[in-house]
Amino acid sequence: MSDDQTPADSKLTTSKRRWAAEGKFLTGRISRPEAERLPPGQHLVKNWPVLDLGQQPVISTETWRLDVRGLVETTRTLTWADFQAIEQSTGLSDIHCVTTWSRYDNKWKGVSTRDLLDLAMPKPEAAYVMLTSYDGYTTNLPLADFAAEDAILATAWEGLPLTPEHGGPMRLVVPHLYFWKSAKWLRRIELMPADQAGFWEKNGYHIHGDPWREQRYSDD
Repeated sequence: MSDDQTPADSKLTTSKRRWAAEGKFLTGRISRPEAERLPPGQHLVKNWPVLDLGQQPVISTETWRLDVRGLVETTRTLTWADFQAIEQSTGLSDIHCVTTWSRYDNKWKGVSTRDLLDLAMPKPEAAYVMLTSYDGYTTNLPLADFAAEDAILATAWEGLPLTPEHGGPMRLVVPHLYFWKSAKWLRRIELMPADQAGFWEKNGYHIHGDPWREQRYSDD
């Protein structure tokens, strides 16, 4: 192909242009100055506290599967080998837990949520995502938040494989929301037309969870 020739459109490039035109993945977030880096009510920690529902499933990479379903053009069930074959990304981000701790500059490696969505291709009516973990945990978020530029399906932290206590072999990381939205031990991603409450959202937590608005609980 010569330099002045343009490759024919694929379903993928067409879909990406449609998402961009619709502003589908725009979250309205802006860069924050250092003075505003720490959300209100938070304190910094150097360690990484462990929080879960009382059990930490141990999932081998041989048996691990990730289902992507719902309002997508291509339903997928990925093995670990399938997941590793997707373009790998790295990221650096802060994390903020609703229990008031924050940790700066976490180094991640994994698959960008946008790259995963490129494989499944959300349908135009897809607007929300329900996440389900291997321990039965669920949490919901808008598709635009799931597909944020710095959101990543992480398999490594600080250069090492993600440990089971922190959600390994793979967890979601959505840095601009409280960390309960970043489901550990992720098993299923379902795209939906309307919002539905997940585990903590049914038990008094805010439906969205923006740390800078202190959206901790349902009446915030």
